Amino acid sequence: MTVAAEGSPPLRMTRARRNALLQSEPVQGFALISPTFLYALILLVLPILVVIAHSFWTQHYLTIDRTFTLENYRVALTEPIYRDLLWRSLCISLTVSLFTVVLAYPIAYFISFHGGRHKSLWLFLITIPFWTSYLLRVMSWKVILGYNGVLNSGLMGLGIIDEPSTALLYNSSAVIITLTHAWAAFAILPIFVSLEKVDRTLVEAATDLGDGPLRSFLRVTLPLSAPGVISAALIVMIPTVGDYVTPKLVGGKDGVMIANAIQAQFGKAANWPLGAALSVTTMLIVSLMAGATVLVIRTLQRMAR
Repeated sequence: MTVAAEGSPPLRMTRARRNALLQSEPVQGFALISPTFLYALILLVLPILVVIAHSFWTQHYLTIDRTFTLENYRVALTEPIYRDLLWRSLCISLTVSLFTVVLAYPIAYFISFHGGRHKSLWLFLITIPFWTSYLLRVMSWKVILGYNGVLNSGLMGLGIIDEPSTALLYNSSAVIITLTHAWAAFAILPIFVSLEKVDRTLVEAATDLGDGPLRSFLRVTLPLSAPGVISAALIVMIPTVGDYVTPKLVGGKDGVMIANAIQAQFGKAANWPLGAALSVTTMLIVSLMAGATVLVIRTLQRMAR
C-alpha cells in the first residue's frame, strides 16, 4: 500500500467505496432519523416534560387551595370599589349606545332614502377610518382632547376660552366621546340594512293618507327599522362594557372601568379567582341588561302601533 506524502492533497473517495459506506448498517440507521421524525419526537416529548415540571413545581413550591367557595363572588358584588366600577361601566356603556344610535340613525337614513346610486360609495367612505388600528384612533382622540390638543387650540383661537381646559381629557366624558366614534360604523351598518328593508310604498301610503313627514317617520319608518336599532344598540353596548384600552388611555382615574380592575387582578394583584369572579359577574349582568333592553324596545314598538 502506498502512503501519501505529508502535505499532499487527500485522496478522493472512489464511487465504489462511497456506495459501500452508504449501504453500511450504521449509516442506513442514521438516515432513518429524518428532521420530520425528530420534530415529531420533540412535539411528543416536550408536553410530557412540561407536565412533569409543572407537577414538580406545584408539589414543592406552590400550595393550591381547592376548597369550593363563593367568597370571590361576594367580594365582587359587595365591595364598594367593584360595585362602583361596574355601575360606572354600565352607565358609560348605555350612554355610548344611546349617543351612537342617535348619531348613526340620521346617517343611515340619509344613505338609505337619499343616497341614490351612490349608496355603496357612502358606505365605503364611512368605513375608511376604521381600516386603521383601534389603538391609533384612541390615541388620535387623546391628541384632539389633550391640554394642548386640537380642540383646546381651536377654542382659544376663536376666543371662546382664555386658557386650555383640563376638563376634556381623563374623565368619563372623554371615554364616552372616544367609544362613540369608535363604534359609530358598527351602528350605522345594521340600521342601514334595516332601513333598506322598509317598504317605500308604505311610506307613500302614509303620506297619501295625510301624515306629514314626521308622523310618517314615527308611525311607519321607525317601527319597521326597530330591529336594526336594537341590533345596533346591542352591538355597541356589549363590547363597550368590557373595554380596557380606551379607559386606560383617555379615562384617567375618573374613567376607570370594570375591565381595568379585572386586568389588575389577573396582572399585578395575581388574584385570578377574584378576576374570574368579576368577569363572570360582569358577563351575567350584561346579558341581563341586553335582554331587558330588547324587551323594553319591543314593548315600545308594540305601544307605538
